[in-house]
Amino acid sequence: MAYIQSIRGFHPKIGNNCFLAETAVVVGDVTMGEGCSIWFNAVLRGDVNSIRIGNHVNIQDGSVLHTLYQKSTIEIGDYVSVGHNVTLHGAKIHDYALIGMGAVVLDHAEIGEGAIVAAGALILSNTVVPPYTLWAGVPAKFVKNVEPEQTNEMNRRIAHNYSLYASWYQEKEKEK
Repeated sequence: MAYIQSIRGFHPKIGNNCFLAETAVVVGDVTMGEGCSIWFNAVLRGDVNSIRIGNHVNIQDGSVLHTLYQKSTIEIGDYVSVGHNVTLHGAKIHDYALIGMGAVVLDHAEIGEGAIVAAGALILSNTVVPPYTLWAGVPAKFVKNVEPEQTNEMNRRIAHNYSLYASWYQEKEKEK
C-alpha cells in the first residue's frame, strides 16, 4: 500500500480509479483526478504548497514533485506523462504534455499543451515552453515545432498505455 500522509491539516485527495504503487508517497496538499497512476518510488510532496493533478496523468517511477513554500505550486493538466526520475518543482504542465525521463522542470516554468520536454532536459525557472514544441538540453532550448497530430498521437498513446499498465496491478489486487 502506498504511503499517504496528511500534514498541516492538508489531506491528499485521490480520484476514482487511481493506481498508487506500493512504494509511492503522497503527502499533504495533493489533489489528483480520475484514472491517474503514481508509480514505484514516486514522491508527491504537498507539504509546503499545493500539487494539483488532472485526469489520467502518470507519474512514473522515481519522480519527485515538490514546491516552494508560499511561492510556487504544481499544476498538471489531463493525460500528461511524467517520465521516470523526473523532478517537477513548482511548475505548470498543460494537457497531453510529455516530460521525458530524468528531466528537471523548475519553479514557475510552464509547459504548453502537447509539448515535449526531452529526456535529461533542464527547464529553468520562469521558462515558457510553447504548445507543440520540443525542447532539449541543459539548459533546455527550443529544438523544433512538432506537428500537433504527431505529438497528440504519441503523447496520448503513452498516457493511455500507462492506464493499461496500472490495470494489470489493479487486477492483481483483486486476485488476492
